[in-house]
Amino acid sequence: LKHEFDACFTWWYSEKFLKGSKTNDCEQAFRKYQECVKQALKDKGLSKMINDARPSIGSRFDTE
Repeated sequence: LKHEFDACFTWWYSEKFLKGSKTNDCEQAFRKYQECVKQALKDKGLSKMINDARPSIGSRFDTE
């Protein structure tokens, strides 16, 4: 999934964004990849640690 998203993003950035388009053509690939990463973090018990650390830098990691 990472390679799928990376390929889509690279294509979108060079062929769309740099030419003025603001459409989000990689949304579906990003969502699939994001869910996979979230599940892997949850499976390894890292989500709580990340959530606990994020407020100190003004960020949040949604694991839901």
